[in-house]
Amino acid sequence: MIARVEPLTTARALRGPFDYRVPAEMEGIEVGSVLLVPFGPRRTLGVVVELAETTEIAPERLAEPVAALEQDVPAELVHLGLWVAEEWCSTPARGLALVLPPGTGTGRRAPVGARRALVVALTPDAAGEGAGPRKPTGMAEPAARLGTRQLAVLDALRAGPVPAAALVRRTGAGHATVRALEARGLVTVTSEEYARAVSEAVSVGATAPAGRALTTAQEAALAAALARLDAPPGADRRVLLQGVTGSGKTEVYLRAVAAALERGRSAIVLVPEIALTPQTAGRFRERFGSQVAVLHSGLRPGERYEEWRRLRRGDAKVCVGPRSAVFAPVADLGLIVVDEEHDASYKQDSDPRYDARRVAERRAREAGAALVLGSATPRPESVEHLPRTLMPTRVDGGPPPPVELVSALEADGPLHPRVREALDRVRRRGEKAIVLLNRRGWSNFLSCRSCGRVWGCPECDVSLVLHRSAGRLSCHHCGHGERVPRACPDCGSVSVARHGTGTERLEEELAAALAPLPVMRLDADSGSGPAEVLARFDAAPSGVLVGTQMVAKGHDFPDVTLGVVLDADATLRFPDFRAEERTFALVAQLAGRSGRGPRGGRVVVQAVDPDARALRLAAAHDSEGFVRSELERRRALRYPPFGHLVRVVCSSPEPGPETHVAERLRDRMAATTGEETAVLGPAPLFRRGGRHRAQIMVKSTERIASLRAVREAVEAAAPSCKRAGVALAVDVDPH
Repeated sequence: MIARVEPLTTARALRGPFDYRVPAEMEGIEVGSVLLVPFGPRRTLGVVVELAETTEIAPERLAEPVAALEQDVPAELVHLGLWVAEEWCSTPARGLALVLPPGTGTGRRAPVGARRALVVALTPDAAGEGAGPRKPTGMAEPAARLGTRQLAVLDALRAGPVPAAALVRRTGAGHATVRALEARGLVTVTSEEYARAVSEAVSVGATAPAGRALTTAQEAALAAALARLDAPPGADRRVLLQGVTGSGKTEVYLRAVAAALERGRSAIVLVPEIALTPQTAGRFRERFGSQVAVLHSGLRPGERYEEWRRLRRGDAKVCVGPRSAVFAPVADLGLIVVDEEHDASYKQDSDPRYDARRVAERRAREAGAALVLGSATPRPESVEHLPRTLMPTRVDGGPPPPVELVSALEADGPLHPRVREALDRVRRRGEKAIVLLNRRGWSNFLSCRSCGRVWGCPECDVSLVLHRSAGRLSCHHCGHGERVPRACPDCGSVSVARHGTGTERLEEELAAALAPLPVMRLDADSGSGPAEVLARFDAAPSGVLVGTQMVAKGHDFPDVTLGVVLDADATLRFPDFRAEERTFALVAQLAGRSGRGPRGGRVVVQAVDPDARALRLAAAHDSEGFVRSELERRRALRYPPFGHLVRVVCSSPEPGPETHVAERLRDRMAATTGEETAVLGPAPLFRRGGRHRAQIMVKSTERIASLRAVREAVEAAAPSCKRAGVALAVDVDPH
């Protein structure tokens, strides 16, 4: 038998798969088996992608695998990983890496595996012997010949087998004592596999009891999901639940998952952020117990491997996690839920730059599973392409909170007087508020008042952000950091100005202004983990939660009466065709966190241009109007969903080569595409991580043809790029 293997090496110039002769002792391998194979002068891991009986090369000339690992991947995930690599112009190895068991490694170090321990148990001959009078009782050796600690070991084992390490701690006996008893035939010592403990998820925020009656809109949404779950082969199994914040989409997800489990099928539930995974997993575990597993990069490697294996064995039937959970190794997949489907974090930011929503659609179609996407602010692409079910009212029947737009030009410091007034009212009434400022740190940048010097990153063409509590200036692109300067190194002046306000500074200012009201911060720099911060805010009788966009995502706190968005139109100033979509979603999502309880609520949005279209429509809670106008604009400009974009970024440690490579790529692509495709650039990008960058953009209404042109051009250029030190990064459907 011949195994066709894709080596886990990322070289673009590599053309696999490669054939290996399977020896008799490895005949059990199949598609998805992970092998250690000889590859040139070294050994590497590879994945079997196909089995064959014949090969173009004489079998005796083929190398044999060195070993087969215990890990294996379901065949359908192998095909999915290869499709991801093809669809997002990556390499097969990078696509397959997405579906491998966590901790598989590269073959150069031992992979993460099942945890094993020595377990000690009594033999039948010793089962009746205790620590009483030392008399022979059918044991292999008379009791009188046993020492005190040996008898203590036998007594400790009378209730059942015990791990050797625990037995030694409990009795004070050494391992030599246990081995001596084993030699006498009184105990057995075996190596057994055991599960690692995984941190339990804790539910945060409001939860609804399982038996609570559904609203009319929830019943309609659940019926739509179940219709997709039971649809005949070939039917469109997708549905978009467009429900206002607080309309009860999570309860619909829970009941749809329950229906999938009742049908003997499994489910995957995707959330946009790791920060949301614990609370979402907590709600699902409250309903489904140990059938729920969690997969995300915040777990330790051993924990991730343990959860992966539970799903692979079928011990868990529901997987909850961010985008990578779409590759969970569940069998009999019946349902995929994509919560907050509008969120940009479903797009991977490293190669392969896949979109988890499209991967979920592909996997659901191949498995014959239902795909349920939900959002209060769905993407225009989803509205255009997916059948929708509307959930227009909140579960409690209350109206959405009123939204007030105020001008940042009238602000006193970072806050408008209306914002200060609203926050002071929260303090006086002992209520809760959420304040969103999508900017981390204390200040945006530092400058010298004497000579004008601005502290910038030596590796990137951006300014450094002040993080005062850490006493550091940090680059949010490459991670470079340095101490806060005491004086300007250029002119010696000690007059250093701090510009702008971030969440760290805002937290301190609000804590001083609103004392004794507690103020908590939730961002990537928070000392506590996101789950801990959210739990403290949930448990507090009153308080203010300050943070970046994480505070607007999926939280359900009924006692929040005020939502504040600062610098709300900052994203509108980005050169991005999705800027208005993101601004609208950010404001609408934060507005939805307020007023869910009996006290009601309000929202204040502070912006430089409060009359901007996205802000006005968000303040009116007019998602339909925004999507309609956005689709009209994109149709006129041939932006998604009416066109397709592919970005290719060339980078080099020295200036010049990246532009030359980009020009060659542009010329090759332009020569192989039709009139419906425009190849734009190259255009310079700011230096990042010490690398000079240039990009070209392919804009086309013909997705397949444009992807083929980009893929062929990049693969043809790969060998020369490697020699020139130029790296290529392809981003299909950039976000």
